[in-house]
Amino acid sequence: MDLGLSDRVALVAASSRGLGRAVAEELAAEGARLVLCARGESDLTGTAEAIRRETGAEVLAVPVDLSDLDAVADLARVALDRFGRVDILVNNAGGPPAGPFESHDREAWRTAIRLNLESALELTRALLPGMKERGWGRIVNITSVAVKEPVDGLILSNSVRAAVTGFARTLANEVAPYGVTVNNALPGYTRTDRLDELADALAGQRGVDRQEIEDGWRASIPMGRLGEPREFSALVAFLASDRASYITGRSITVDGGRTRGLL
Repeated sequence: MDLGLSDRVALVAASSRGLGRAVAEELAAEGARLVLCARGESDLTGTAEAIRRETGAEVLAVPVDLSDLDAVADLARVALDRFGRVDILVNNAGGPPAGPFESHDREAWRTAIRLNLESALELTRALLPGMKERGWGRIVNITSVAVKEPVDGLILSNSVRAAVTGFARTLANEVAPYGVTVNNALPGYTRTDRLDELADALAGQRGVDRQEIEDGWRASIPMGRLGEPREFSALVAFLASDRASYITGRSITVDGGRTRGLL
């Protein structure tokens, strides 16, 4: 299937590793030019070099702390200066810390909101006008299955990602007449460093072995296994493509059937 991504320009946030990197690799393999960002410059540089080597894609790597909103606005300007446009925006950020409500102070909430909600707002604010003017654009937000079925011990993530979902669903209707789609991709339990960190945190909270946590996750998934990043990135690439031109305002899970809701 030709996704029509050749020569499209995609900005993928938090893309040095994990799901963000998998998405960047998928888009590059489909012919897109990339703007990557992450806080860790060493990992970001290594990822950019690997993608260039493996796909031949043009890649711009910009070190950015997504919780610094001025730096996020600068990232958008750098991308536009380099490529003249951004056709595809993939909003993504590392998950906030695990823990119950009383373990998070005011600053933890503020940081989570800046990182996981306001970074997406700033990038969208900067890049949406060009999409509307050209009559084509794709915004895909990486959130979590927690917006459909909250995960115990992740009150920060559950709350802030739900806010992203409300923003995206409303924006989708506003920009649909301009040929811009807005969708959310919801990963379930997928093999990433973030999942390793969550397993360790939950094991510590419950006083159990980490293996017990992972076994419990597998038992809850009809497919009986954790997901792989490439299985998730395939959905994002499709939503970013010409072929998904009539899909907007949706939140789509990639979770092996774990989420039990009908919708």
